[in-house]
Amino acid sequence: MNRLKRLAKEGGWIVVGQVATVVASMVLVRVLTEHLDAVQYGQLALGLTVAGLVNQVVMGGVANGISRFYSIAAEKQDLIGYLNAARRLMFYATMVVAAIGLVMIAGLLWLGYSIWIGLAAAILVFSVLSGYNSALNSIQSAARHRAIVAIHGGLEAWLKIGLALGVVLWFGASSSAVVIGYAVSSLVIMVSQLIFFRSSISPPQPQISRSNQWMPQMWSYSLPFSTWGLFAWGQQVSDRWALQVYASPIDVGQYAVLFQLGYTPISLVSGFLGSLLGPILFQRSGDATDQVRNANVSGLTWRMTYITLMTTLFGFVITYMLHEWLFRLLVAPGYRESSFLLPWVLLAGGIFAAGQMLALKLMSEMKSSALTIAKISTALIAIVLNVISAATAGIIGVVVALVAFSVIYFVWMVALNRNVDDSSQA
Repeated sequence: MNRLKRLAKEGGWIVVGQVATVVASMVLVRVLTEHLDAVQYGQLALGLTVAGLVNQVVMGGVANGISRFYSIAAEKQDLIGYLNAARRLMFYATMVVAAIGLVMIAGLLWLGYSIWIGLAAAILVFSVLSGYNSALNSIQSAARHRAIVAIHGGLEAWLKIGLALGVVLWFGASSSAVVIGYAVSSLVIMVSQLIFFRSSISPPQPQISRSNQWMPQMWSYSLPFSTWGLFAWGQQVSDRWALQVYASPIDVGQYAVLFQLGYTPISLVSGFLGSLLGPILFQRSGDATDQVRNANVSGLTWRMTYITLMTTLFGFVITYMLHEWLFRLLVAPGYRESSFLLPWVLLAGGIFAAGQMLALKLMSEMKSSALTIAKISTALIAIVLNVISAATAGIIGVVVALVAFSVIYFVWMVALNRNVDDSSQA
């Protein structure tokens, strides 16, 4: 009963945070489409691909390593060494982002696109601040401090709306103004995160710091994420850039709205399950050397995968029937012609989320390296599909490619997990 009460309390906080984030994402689309035309919205979507690069390849990879080793460090009573190693990893990641930024700004100057430098600088600042928030969130989530994570997640989502709108009204409608609002909201949240972090994550004294022990382990675990992150980033941005090249900036804006309304919400719903289960799976598996604990984790993950698929099918049916009404409610009139594609984008997001649930199982079993070939291969397939589809069928083709990629990724994850389970039983 105590365990059920704790899980219900944790789940309740996660639901609060996810609901606040989902609603805010819907409101954000409405606000931005009212103030930005389709071309400006497309520029914003293209610009944010840089933030995606930083998250996928640099900050995101490090945050995964930091999250995974919290429970192990807590078991071994070495949170001081763990936190010292985490700080060093984040410092190195920041230096890498700074180097990327210098190269990117120099490239823009050399190519004669100095008008983009302001947007690029704002995106880099936003990326770094978001990376630190992600790392702090991952530690709080691993420590199962659900209320702190939920409050900051929901607050950041709504701050983005208010501050982005304020900057747009103050400086005028532009993609740069929106990103500046995003960056300021991330800064406010990071300050709050640090205040809560000092009081909630307090290593018992005395402890002997063994940060040199944690650093190579965390980096070794994080490296596969950064390796395939580059290819995953290519997959995630190739749809927008392919439309920019083969279709038009208006199509980029239309697709960005579809993605935010269809793909992002189902990803957030599945993120609820991942946020709830991730720390629990990591605690249950420990260092993943106990086969009984691993079997328990495996069974729980497969059940959650089935739930994700059923939720996706339900959402697809509802969206298929109500897509026109949803666009009238959530999107400005100039974006509504592509509403019929919304259920298919949602379907793609849900199938991919189910595959991510199975990937989480492998991460909990300390087999993140087993994902490398699958992640890279499916990303390359998606890039090729996006380019061909955009060139031949425009926005409709890109949506078809998105669904195809999600199905391929999910099937690959199923096969990979089956192979790992069979080899473990052998």
